Order: sequence, then C-alpha cells, then structure tokens
Amino acid sequence: MNPPSPHFPEEEKIRPHTFDGIQEFDKRLPNWWLNTLYGAIAFSIVYWFVFQIARVIPSDGAQVDAAMAQIAAVRMTSAFDVTDDAKFWEMSKNTVFVDAGKQTFNSLCATCHTVNLTGAVGPNLVDHAWLHGGTPKEIYQTVNGGVPAKGMLAWGPVLGTRKTAEVVAYVLSHHAAGEPIEVQTSFTPAAPVMPGN
Repeated sequence: MNPPSPHFPEEEKIRPHTFDGIQEFDKRLPNWWLNTLYGAIAFSIVYWFVFQIARVIPSDGAQVDAAMAQIAAVRMTSAFDVTDDAKFWEMSKNTVFVDAGKQTFNSLCATCHTVNLTGAVGPNLVDHAWLHGGTPKEIYQTVNGGVPAKGMLAWGPVLGTRKTAEVVAYVLSHHAAGEPIEVQTSFTPAAPVMPGN
C-alpha cells in the first residue's frame, strides 16, 4: 500500500497501480453518471421492445413507404382515366388505394361476394372466370353501372369515381396483370345457408 500523499487527505484512497506516473483515486462513480448509464440501458430495452418486438410504432422505413404511397395515390387520382388498364394495375399495388377499397368492399360488397371475395350470392372475384369482362376497365364498368338484371346495384352514382376505382383496385390486388381471363356465360348463386344447419 502506498503511503498517503501529502497532496491528498488520508481518507482519499489511491489505487495501488501507477501508469505513466499517474495514480487514480479509488472512488465510486458519481450517482449522476450511474443514473445516466442505467437510464440509457433501460431506454434502449424499451426502444428495442417497442420497435422490434411489439412493433407498436411503425419503423421509419414503413412510415416513408406509407407517405410515398399516399403521394402516389394523390398523383394517380389527379389525372385519372377509367379506361386506362395500366393505371388500374398501378393502383392495385398502392396500399392507400387497396386499403380504402377493402373498407368500401367489406361494407357494401361482402354481403354478396363474401369478405374473402370467393362469392356467394354474387360470383367469385378471385378466380379467372368473369361474367362481364375481366379487364380492369370492364370490372370498373360493371361496378360503376351495375347489373340490374342480376340484382347488382349501380355503385358509381353512390360511391363516385374515386371510391369505385378503389374497389376495383382492391379486387385487382387479388390478381396479376396478364393472367388468363375466362368468359363465364352463366352463374348460379350458392344456396343460402340457413341458421342452425
């Protein structure tokens, strides 16, 4: 043990090692420093849990993607042409359009076509068979003008151009551009399911 230094009071302990002529006090770290360290550790654990495990808050990349999809959606509707199949396919890949179309579809169309679009009273919308044309502009015309002879309302006057296009984009999101389109000449609705059966 080193003898007490004349420069320091006796209660101050000095560590026994010397490095380059430098000696260190043998003291505990200050509380403010320890609290900062422990606080940073706790913050990093909470941050990791919120962003990586629970995903309560979307990541920065997801927020940027959502903002870019919103900008693209605004650009697409500014010069919207309901006869442009390529524009409909582009809309079917935009999450803003697809999510809005899904909400409208689930509230208005799911009673006939079911929530998963497999059909019941109305025809299946996820297979390749189409009664009134399977190109995007034909699907738009069917939704917009309806098929009164078969009980389908004309949704265009009710929804407007944009919401009708969103529903079409949602239906097209279950398909791929260039897939085969089969003409279906007739459709027999599924028998209604009676409660208790």
